Amino acid sequence: MKLRTSLAAAGAAVVLGITGTLVLPAVASASGATHTLKFIGVKKAEVSFTPTTFGGQGTDVNAAGKTVGFDMLYETVISASSAAGNLTVDASGGFLYGTFTVSIKTGAVTDGKVTGGTGAFKGATGTFKATTISSTKEAVTITYST
Repeated sequence: MKLRTSLAAAGAAVVLGITGTLVLPAVASASGATHTLKFIGVKKAEVSFTPTTFGGQGTDVNAAGKTVGFDMLYETVISASSAAGNLTVDASGGFLYGTFTVSIKTGAVTDGKVTGGTGAFKGATGTFKATTISSTKEAVTITYST
């Protein structure tokens, strides 16, 4: 079972292309402004808590391989073909939270939603998707507004 489908693993919002960079909001407090985060989520660890619940941790890097943040996933199997997940991204400015559905067979992330955050991400809403690069890497794009 593929546990990690980064948040975009996060392609975390609308995948606008794999650029592998992290773009933070210039003015995070600008209400209604749209912002985009892009990064490569690199799986570092995962654990099975029960037969149907899993946790994962990853390091988020830009195209040059520089660490730009971290992400944590929690997934619960909801059927033979899918799991529901929660995502936390720790990036410059605070934490960004989201939910998603993932295919157990393919690892495809669907229905990725930004649900809030702390600091610069407080009150954030938006979408995300993840695109699998390899068994340990995913391109994530998160599009959100505050």
